[in-house]
Amino acid sequence: MSGSVLPGERPDRLEEACGVFGVFAPGEDVARMTCYGLQALQHRGQESAGIAVGDGETIMVEKDLGLVTQIFDEASLAALEGFVAVGHSRYSTSGKSASWEASQPHVFAIDEVLLALAHNGTLVNTNAIRAQLVERGIQFHSTTDSEVASKVIGLATKETNHLRTGIARAMEILEGAYAMVLANPDSLYAFRDPNGIRPLCIGELPEGRGWVVSSETCGLDIAGATYLRDVEPGEVVRFNKEGMVSMQGVPPRQRASCIFEYVYFARPDSVIDGQSVYLARRNTGRILAREAPVDADLVLGVPDSGVPAALGFATESGIEYADGIVKNRYVGRTFINPTQAMRQLGIRLKLNPLPEIIGGKRLVVIDDSIVRGNTSKKLVKMLRDAGAKEVHLRIVSPEVLWPCFYGIDTDNRDQLIAANMDLEAMNEWIGSDSLAFLSIGGLREAVSDVNHPAFCEACFTGDYPVEIPEALAQKSFALQKGFEALYAPAAEAVDSQFPASSSK
Repeated sequence: MSGSVLPGERPDRLEEACGVFGVFAPGEDVARMTCYGLQALQHRGQESAGIAVGDGETIMVEKDLGLVTQIFDEASLAALEGFVAVGHSRYSTSGKSASWEASQPHVFAIDEVLLALAHNGTLVNTNAIRAQLVERGIQFHSTTDSEVASKVIGLATKETNHLRTGIARAMEILEGAYAMVLANPDSLYAFRDPNGIRPLCIGELPEGRGWVVSSETCGLDIAGATYLRDVEPGEVVRFNKEGMVSMQGVPPRQRASCIFEYVYFARPDSVIDGQSVYLARRNTGRILAREAPVDADLVLGVPDSGVPAALGFATESGIEYADGIVKNRYVGRTFINPTQAMRQLGIRLKLNPLPEIIGGKRLVVIDDSIVRGNTSKKLVKMLRDAGAKEVHLRIVSPEVLWPCFYGIDTDNRDQLIAANMDLEAMNEWIGSDSLAFLSIGGLREAVSDVNHPAFCEACFTGDYPVEIPEALAQKSFALQKGFEALYAPAAEAVDSQFPASSSK
C-alpha cells in the first residue's frame, strides 16, 4: 500500500509517558533522593517534573515545567522536609502539553488530608469517568487522567474509610495502563494495573532504612537501594513505620508488560522483570543479523538505543562496528521555538555523521523503530551527504502498525508509516538501499529471560490487552459530539459503582 508523506512536527518515535519515583525513609533526605531518582528517569519525560514530600502532618510540593535540574536547587530541596516523597517526570500523552496544571505529582485532598499522586501510563476510560463526575458537580483543574484517578481514589476512600481499600476500590473502576505512586503525610503507596503494562519496581535501602519505588531499576541504583521485586499486576503495596504491607487490590489479568520497554523506552542499565535491557538490545541485533543479512563494510548504531543492537548485529554478522554517528547529548526537549532554518536542519540538532569514518562505505544502520518515517528519511540523506556509498536500514523492532492507547504518543494509524505503506514503498520513500524489520518472533526471542511469557505487543499486532472504547479508537477523538452522547453508556457503568452518597 502507498501513502502520503506523514506530518513532521510530531516526534518521530514512540515517546514514553512518564517516570515515577517514591521513597519512604525516616531520617533520610527524601527530597534529594527523589531528585536523584528523577534524574535517573529523565529519559522517560522531559516536559515537567515535581516532588511532593510528607512530614507526618502535611504534604509540600514543588513542581514546574522543564528538566529536573532546571527545577530543583539546594534551596528548593531544603524546603521539602519530611520522610516520605513521590516524584514525577512527565511526557504528556494525556492532558495539555507543557502545562503547569498538568505537571505532577498531582496534589489533592480527602477531607482535610493532603495526598500526592504520580502516574505513568494512560487510562482508557477517563472521559467516561470525568463525564459522570462532572455531572455530580465535581470540578477539574486539568485535562489529565491522573486528576481523574485522584478523584476516584478520593471518593472510594471516603466510601470505605480506608485509603488502601479506597485505592483497591478505585482500581476496579480505572481501566488502562497505570503504574502509580501515592503519598499521604505518613505513608507511601505503590500500585499497578492488573495487566502490568507499565513497569514499577521496589528496592530496599541499606540496613533497613526504608524503601524506594521506581519505574526502572536505574532509579533504585542511584538511590543506593537493592532491588527486591516488581510491584505485581493489580497489587497495592504500602510502606510506612509499620513496614511494607501488600494486598491484592484487583485480581491480576493476563500479563501484558510493554515489550517496547526493551527496545527503546528503558535505560540500558535497567533490569525489567528479570531481563537486562542492554542484553535484550544486543540480542535484537544478533537475531536481526540472521533474519536480514546484508553485504556491507560497517555497522552503525543510531545513538543511544541503537548502539547495543548494532554491536549485536556486528558480532553475529562479522561486519565491523564503527561509531559513525555522534549524538549531541545536551539537546533535549525544549520550550524554545526553533527558527524555520533550524527546523530544516532537523536531525542535525541531535545527530551528526563522521565523514572520515563512513565516506565511501556500505553501511548497515541499526535503529530501534520507525514510526512516522521522517527521521529515518533525514538520517539516510544525512549519511549520503557525508559520503556513504550505500545505506541499509535495519530496525530492531517489528513494524509499528497500530496506535498505543496505554501511554505512548501515537494517536492514530494515519501517523504510522508502516500502516500506510508496504516495505518496498517505505524503503523508496525513506531513500535507503534496503530496509528490514525484526520479526515479532525475533523480538520475543530477544527477551527470553523475562520471568513471564506474555507482553503487550499491540503496537505491532493490534491485539489490545485492555479493551479500547470505540470513541477513543476512532481516528478523531470527536469531543465536539459531546460527552453525553459519546460516553453515556460508560458513564452509566461508572455511576452504578458509586452510590449517590459518595459524591458528597
